[in-house]
Amino acid sequence: MVRKLESGLLTEEDLFLFIDYYELTSGKCNFDHKVNNTITETYFFREIPKHLGSYIIAAGLEQFCSYIQILNRGLSRKHREWLERMAGRDLSSEFLDYLENFEFKGDVYAVPEGTPVFPNEPVINITGPSIDVQLLETYLLNIINFESLIATKASRIVYAAKGRDVIYSPRTVVDFGARRAHGRDAAVLGARAAYIGGADGTSLVIAGMKWGIPFVGTIPHKFIEERHRGVGSFKETELAAFREYAESFPHNTILLVDTYETIEGVKNAIKVGLELKERGYNLVGIRLDSGDPVELSKKARKMLDEAGLTNVKIFASDRLDEFVIEDALSKGAPIDGFGVGTKLITGANYDSLTKEGGVSALDGIFKIAETSDETGRMIPVTKFTSSMGKATLPGKKQVWRRIEDGQYVEDIITLWDEEVEGAKPLLVPIIIKGEFVYDFPDIKEIRKYCMEQLSMLPEKYRRLRNSETYPVKISEKLMKLRDELYEKYRREYLS
Repeated sequence: MVRKLESGLLTEEDLFLFIDYYELTSGKCNFDHKVNNTITETYFFREIPKHLGSYIIAAGLEQFCSYIQILNRGLSRKHREWLERMAGRDLSSEFLDYLENFEFKGDVYAVPEGTPVFPNEPVINITGPSIDVQLLETYLLNIINFESLIATKASRIVYAAKGRDVIYSPRTVVDFGARRAHGRDAAVLGARAAYIGGADGTSLVIAGMKWGIPFVGTIPHKFIEERHRGVGSFKETELAAFREYAESFPHNTILLVDTYETIEGVKNAIKVGLELKERGYNLVGIRLDSGDPVELSKKARKMLDEAGLTNVKIFASDRLDEFVIEDALSKGAPIDGFGVGTKLITGANYDSLTKEGGVSALDGIFKIAETSDETGRMIPVTKFTSSMGKATLPGKKQVWRRIEDGQYVEDIITLWDEEVEGAKPLLVPIIIKGEFVYDFPDIKEIRKYCMEQLSMLPEKYRRLRNSETYPVKISEKLMKLRDELYEKYRREYLS
């Protein structure tokens, strides 16, 4: 008898345990010793992966805040009983009571989704009881690191697809990544992030339902191959497949032309296109999914134009990224749209042309910045380590962005109580004393905002190769505080 199979899908109830175990053990120890003072922790990243340019698009805030709402329902009875069985030696009944009655009453300030951000800048500040803030860490890092990575990758692909000399404008970019994503959640959240970053749609239907993203599709090679049953030539059965598809979808026919031989496939597509024209419809496009996209798109464009099908678009897929797309367009490839899969949905830190790359991950971190003393006064703290690259800036911080003539000029990281004349603060209130105060925009508004913000980032910071480092300054007051704490650390710890 087959046992009951487990899909691995998480319910919202399950998400309370989407935490690393050390968050429970350290939280329980703090609970035991009544160390639950108010702290501020900050999410930021130290560097951008080498082949992902000079900026990161902040994304995932809505999913993180939804997680806080879920935690506020408290640890369920089912999950409490499991913890009692499996970790009862570590986790006391009193601490489990605390989790069962969990309610976040702190503050969250964050950069709105779709905003370009830069290394070492605070992206999210969370202030609240130490145990509560600690419990948020794993989910925050999981969501914000991933969605920000994919939104950034998408923005670079869209930038490459638009090109400098846009003849066949506007070019579209569609997320084809679901089948290469690192799991189901990655596919759905990746589609969302890609849309924020500028992609025009997705192939994943559930992402369309969840987020209202346009979803699109053409035909697979299997659709064409299964019609060859040993009767007739491959060319004849391919043409039959095209005709059947056009009969079912005369208003939206896009034909995959490379199942057997691309140029012959284009010839068959032209026949169907002319037949559609006679019926009062138009062939929307053809898709190239293998071979040299430059050579094949040029030949296909010439053939289509000579047949009078000048409005038929050419789409390309197959191992694309921003570098391949930029290279193809620079060589005059008349491609109107791109379906990008693996390299988009994995946020590939990889240059397909030079074959150089590294780990595809945004190494964002969540570190304590301040803690309260016995009187409730907030005291700045920082991490010093033998690896100075892992040291952190002390205190709760704000980022101020200076904009002139509609263009980003520089950012300044300051302590929370500082102000910078002529600049605007990036972190805005999301949750105050446990109450949501932010009007979360829908995904189309976020995408529009992201496009507007990217248009304000000068070209020298956006280009795919040799982009310049955007200027991020640290205020004198913050620098002085860091130096003072470091000297104190040297005296008290190293002496």
